[in-house]
Amino acid sequence: MGTTIRIGTRESQLAVWQATQVQQLLAQQAAVAELVFIKSEGDIDLQTPLYEIGVQGIFTRSLDIALLNKQIDLAVHSMKDVPTQLPAGIIQAAVLKRGSYKDLLVYKGENPAEDNWLFANTHPLLIASSSIRRKAQWLHRFPHHSITNLRGNVNTRLQKLADSNWHGAIFAAAGLERIGLRPAASIELDWMLPAPAQGAIMIVCREDDQATWEACQAFNDADTAACTAIEREFLRTLLGGCSTPISALATITEGQLHFSGNILSPDGQEKVEVIRTVPISNAPTLGIEAANEVLTKGGLQIADRIRHAGN
Repeated sequence: MGTTIRIGTRESQLAVWQATQVQQLLAQQAAVAELVFIKSEGDIDLQTPLYEIGVQGIFTRSLDIALLNKQIDLAVHSMKDVPTQLPAGIIQAAVLKRGSYKDLLVYKGENPAEDNWLFANTHPLLIASSSIRRKAQWLHRFPHHSITNLRGNVNTRLQKLADSNWHGAIFAAAGLERIGLRPAASIELDWMLPAPAQGAIMIVCREDDQATWEACQAFNDADTAACTAIEREFLRTLLGGCSTPISALATITEGQLHFSGNILSPDGQEKVEVIRTVPISNAPTLGIEAANEVLTKGGLQIADRIRHAGN
């Protein structure tokens, strides 16, 4: 390509790391690219819990506007932040190979796996997270604990944890690992199902920009794109957003696609889940089928109560 590709990114350390990876991948295709920094609404309001400020697209809207206004040519997003319906005129250009999809607990004090402070039923703890999904799953497992709000970029949240009286805070493992900030005092929460597309990076471009789309095809990871598409179809069919405690994970092993998904009430008291394994050839409709199963098993009532509570 003869022109410089402008890559839009938020200003956080993690967002810049992600955009730089795309810049380097483009360079391998002999394409010149530069970073253009765009501030998002999610970076401006760091106090209000995400589920109270109409979070759908809060980290992507500013970049989408810049893209449609032709201020940038590509936008790089943490895929879990991207609404399941992209704005008119914007298309998915590529999905990078997925990093860790796991959540982890960064804790204060002794290792919880050793001294049992995390799992002791009689010991109430104060855990920080702004994610309603993480809150619901944590309270489902530990109903005697309390969850407090925690906003900001990765660095800010780690500092807030260090300065607080909280027992720990929940982070996406990929975010901490990508920028080399995963503390030694952390454990992976293998029982916690991730947000749909967690750990994946999505690149979007304008629908009419064929040249930029083609430049990204060399580093589109087909397996990650397929798995995240199923997870996002599950989310879309359940009519969920970041204000709904919906989780999903699809993985591929030896020609089989394994899917787990759930919806919980915000207080963690109710949970409806689905687990399926199918041949990859039967996978394209799996997200919709799994969501419909959840809806018929009681998920519809949970989703309706959440929507009505927000009105």
